[in-house]
Amino acid sequence: MGIRMASSVPLDDAGLLRLLQVTSPALPVGAFAWSQGLEYAVHVGWVNDESSALNWIGGLLSHSLSMLDLPCLTRLYRAWQTEDNELAVKHWNAFLLANRESRELRAEDTQLGGALMRLLADLDVPQAKSWTGPTAFANAFSLAGVAWRIPLRETLLGYLWSWTENQVAAAIKLVPLGQTAGQRLLSQLQRQMPTSVARGLDCRDGEIGQLAVGLALASAQHETQRVRLFRS
Repeated sequence: MGIRMASSVPLDDAGLLRLLQVTSPALPVGAFAWSQGLEYAVHVGWVNDESSALNWIGGLLSHSLSMLDLPCLTRLYRAWQTEDNELAVKHWNAFLLANRESRELRAEDTQLGGALMRLLADLDVPQAKSWTGPTAFANAFSLAGVAWRIPLRETLLGYLWSWTENQVAAAIKLVPLGQTAGQRLLSQLQRQMPTSVARGLDCRDGEIGQLAVGLALASAQHETQRVRLFRS
């Protein structure tokens, strides 16, 4: 079946267009409402200009997503390819959710993941229609990659791009930064993405995990921040 061949075929026009679709800011999952703790980091002055925004976003990209989200997404992608590997899908989905270090981070992950899974079901992806229970965004994103024949590496790059673009958009509003500064940030962060993808692909099971103390503290403190624009 074609769904099992997605990681080995080149990215064709149909796959590219689907990748653009699943990474578009117009994707109705509500990612714009979350800042991943960045709002609190700005509130207390940890992030206050373009340089510190680059350090914050780039640090999470290199040390958090590349060592947790991407290795889990890789395993979820491969599990979805094997139609009888339901236990592996559930295992890595639960593992990823268990590694969210605050209530807000878990809520963000499950709400984005649930919205994308419902969208995939509405777009006639059979596995999405039968999914029950909480889902991490990376789980639904990996299913989209398999179902729409987007190769694994491009799926990982798309996931990173979607996350990074949302973080930069939040920084533009919060710091605040201008639109040109935002494009400079995206241009610089793009350079990290191939390395992050390579780390995610090479990561062994026992190496998966993150140590992002600033993110954990920021997202936890944001839960009780009185004045805020974002849900996280």
